[in-house]
Amino acid sequence: MVLWRTSSYSGNNGGDCVEVGSGLPGVVPVRDSKRPGGPVVTVPLAAWARFVRQF
Repeated sequence: MVLWRTSSYSGNNGGDCVEVGSGLPGVVPVRDSKRPGGPVVTVPLAAWARFVRQF
């Protein structure tokens, strides 16, 4: 089961938000909060860590 939360990198405008999930070993699932039933992109954990270090 994936537990979703709004990314801390999303704005506070309540509109366009990225949600990241936890609960899947070795990957970080990412989705658009406006389309919770839509597509999910899974990113390897190491790649996600490199990505967020850039900000």
